[in-house]
Amino acid sequence: MPTLIHGAIVIRDSTNICEYLDDVFPENQIRPSDPVTRAEVRYWTKAVDEEVHPACAAITFMSSHRHTIGRLGPEGLRKFLESTPPFSVTAHWHEQKKAYVRDGFNAVGAPEKVELYDRYLHKMEDALEKTKWLASNDFTFADIAMAPYVMRLDMLSMQGMWDGNRLPRVEGWLGKIKTRPTFKQTFLDWMPEQLTEDLKSNDAKSWPEVEKILDTAA
Repeated sequence: MPTLIHGAIVIRDSTNICEYLDDVFPENQIRPSDPVTRAEVRYWTKAVDEEVHPACAAITFMSSHRHTIGRLGPEGLRKFLESTPPFSVTAHWHEQKKAYVRDGFNAVGAPEKVELYDRYLHKMEDALEKTKWLASNDFTFADIAMAPYVMRLDMLSMQGMWDGNRLPRVEGWLGKIKTRPTFKQTFLDWMPEQLTEDLKSNDAKSWPEVEKILDTAA
């Protein structure tokens, strides 16, 4: 769980952390002052907290982590699956993760997670037709909130969800995210080399399954 320790204060969860930092350090404020734009930002952060984050966890396990965990052997796999707290990504994540690791994209509800993710990518595409960034012409919490989840797809070799002129504005938005001065230290520098390689290689194998789900839903 993302956690910020600021002196004696402990703040958990990404959205709470962003808003806390904006309140404590107003000289670097990024939250929009306009109430309408601020409400638009909240639509995105709410979507991330309630839907996109659980879908990302599911897709990551279905397409990559299940193969990495498989290298632990039967006993290591059992211990890993049982180590999940009763309440984690969602209230039912303890059992859902077992199904995603065991059955991959054949798990109950798996296609719906891919379709949900794709719907949000299309919502991004529509939003970016109107403004330079997701909620306005300025970079906001909406972009900060969505960036890790689009980057996860990028790391999972799933660029086919937007490239080839499928979602050109999303592709351009991600390109702008990658040029920001804090991008490398935020997304790349802390990633273990083995994890980066696993995400890339495992998911290249999984892309045909994802593509099939997208073609079926189209």
